[in-house]
Amino acid sequence: MSQHRTPSKDLPLYSPTMSQHRTPSKDLPCMLCGRTENCIEKYGEKKTYAEHNLTLHYHCLLLSSGIWQRGEEHEGIHGFLVSDIKKELNRAKRLRCRICKLAGASIGCVISRCKRSYHYPCGLEKQCVFQFMDSFRSYCWEHRPVQTFPRSEPNESSVCTICLEPVNHVPSYHVLRGPCCKTSWFHRECLQYQALSAGLFFFRCTVCNNKDLFQEEMLHMGIHIPERDASWELEENAFQELLVRYERCDVKKCVCRFGREYNEPDSKWEILRCQCCGSCGTHMACSSIEHMNQTWECSDCHIVRCTPVKRPHPSSHNASDNAETGVAQPSPKCPRRSKTPRRIILKQIQMENRQIFDILQELRSQIMNSVCMIKVNTTSLWKSSICCFLKSTFSPCSTLHVSITDDNKNESQQADMSLSQYFKNVLNDIENSDVFEGSERKNLSLNPDALHDNLYYEAGRMLAIALVHGGPAPGFLSQTLFSCLIYDSQHVQPVLEDVADRNILETILTIQSCQRINELKAAIVHYYDYLQKTNTLRLVQNVSDKVPLVKNMLTYHVIRRVQEPLESFKQGLQTLGVLEKIQAYPSAFWSVLCMKPERLTAKALAELFTVTHYADPANIQKYNSVNLWKEYLQDTEDGVTSVSLESILSFATGLDHIPPAGFHPQPSILFHYKPIIPTAWKNKNCIEVPGKNAYRAFRKSMDKAICDALCKT
Repeated sequence: MSQHRTPSKDLPLYSPTMSQHRTPSKDLPCMLCGRTENCIEKYGEKKTYAEHNLTLHYHCLLLSSGIWQRGEEHEGIHGFLVSDIKKELNRAKRLRCRICKLAGASIGCVISRCKRSYHYPCGLEKQCVFQFMDSFRSYCWEHRPVQTFPRSEPNESSVCTICLEPVNHVPSYHVLRGPCCKTSWFHRECLQYQALSAGLFFFRCTVCNNKDLFQEEMLHMGIHIPERDASWELEENAFQELLVRYERCDVKKCVCRFGREYNEPDSKWEILRCQCCGSCGTHMACSSIEHMNQTWECSDCHIVRCTPVKRPHPSSHNASDNAETGVAQPSPKCPRRSKTPRRIILKQIQMENRQIFDILQELRSQIMNSVCMIKVNTTSLWKSSICCFLKSTFSPCSTLHVSITDDNKNESQQADMSLSQYFKNVLNDIENSDVFEGSERKNLSLNPDALHDNLYYEAGRMLAIALVHGGPAPGFLSQTLFSCLIYDSQHVQPVLEDVADRNILETILTIQSCQRINELKAAIVHYYDYLQKTNTLRLVQNVSDKVPLVKNMLTYHVIRRVQEPLESFKQGLQTLGVLEKIQAYPSAFWSVLCMKPERLTAKALAELFTVTHYADPANIQKYNSVNLWKEYLQDTEDGVTSVSLESILSFATGLDHIPPAGFHPQPSILFHYKPIIPTAWKNKNCIEVPGKNAYRAFRKSMDKAICDALCKT
């Protein structure tokens, strides 16, 4: 039997008028907590069930640790069987409350090593947290969940957007912060009243209007959100006045002998309403309106709409007015200006829009001139790289120099490899390793061998080092994995595309496709072992319950299952301070980590390469070789040549796209004024080409050299 409980939908939602409708049981104490108060917003409705000789607070019953709903909602008391309730009363009599020292403490802390028991009202007074969801867990004052977020400035405060009173930015039981935006701070008491009034369908962040993430966090922190409509929607005829049309003549002199409220349609005594505000009216005859299609404006709206407003030029404010008030007064029709100084606003905007190149250049300043040699094997590039990284002589802050060997050759026969090409190859190995799963967009896999060998950490470290040392953009992380890097993973919701295991995906799709409750229950029975093993099993009472069930399954498979690999991967990304920058500038790093690079253009390559000449100025002016290079790039973009712009860049540097940190050194093209074959020096990011040829000969020689180089690789 599932221990998940469902709050009853028959209980009235709290509203200010409820104090007028107290139940007859107000003088009898609750048999679980012993208190007589009937405070619905705190303890839930207190009700006496004479046929069972029971008086109970709804919340005291719902949160008791030794009872669960074994019946349908109409059975017993809100689904709790009377026999089970009496057993729970007998159990509670043997337990003393750690707060008031009286018997009847039916609620215990969910932490297994904690033996504290307490009454529900006592727990509220001692600042315990009660979660009104899933299995209705309770946490004592020492083990209650605490929100974690960056430290605020000392004495920083803002306004609670519910009560409009100041709230200090200090994490505590009484102060909660919204998870969806940076500016939402609330009093716990205000949130609880708002939740009881708005209900499940209207309770959301009052700042950014987020619903799902906000409700999930508030339920986790102990805010009770009733599964009902809002209080204002339940009042009978609450919005009846909106259906009443204004029917009164408001002109100064009404000439209708039947009175101002007389209205006869399709006649001169028909009342027309103001076309602007709709809250004033006139008889057609009283305002000399001859045709039904004519419109009318009341005097107040006419003045506002037609009177010109003289607005001063922004640069010509009256100095004396400013001196009196301290600041220039904005126009009442314009939004009020921020009190934040303009220079600070501009600085904030510039920081948010920092280019990834500038960020990585700042990180690159850590690299020292001391050289660290990395000797790797081409057949096991990443594995041999890890061996080098684990040596005590390795430092990510050193200037790296890579030499390669081949299993088929003598180890003494080593060749140098450009750093950019090395990172391109090793990142490709990591993308296709057992550390990740998925086709195009990768998530972390759960591989015990990789976890034992610390490969998740090494993958994160390699990505960080590659980004700072000029490697290519990885571009293969999924949006879900990227979100887990910058946010708390418990607030990230995966999608179906994140599931790489076909069997798991089929299971989720089967449950998601259920259209009837019988189909859903049958699917749960079929996959019962998997759901129980993954701790995603939950009680379903209608078809809509499949939505949280599917979300829970996705979260387990994509995130909760790989928590240990995720933390190890994030530790690796902390190398050289990369993870800190990702979290500070997520918009800048998103395109680098999650998106494939954009296609190159002839203009971008022409600006990237520095043109140099190996000749005297007379030859440079005579042959004008720069035009050969620009024309060749343009023809390549237009598809005239037999190569691509990416292959030209790869020929020169080893990379087919511009890395986020740029090239070091800057790519260059050196023109010789003697017959030579185009040659690339990848360690220098340089191409040497003939500058004396005619264009056709130049293009032919470049195409041949690049195609030959591609064939060798």
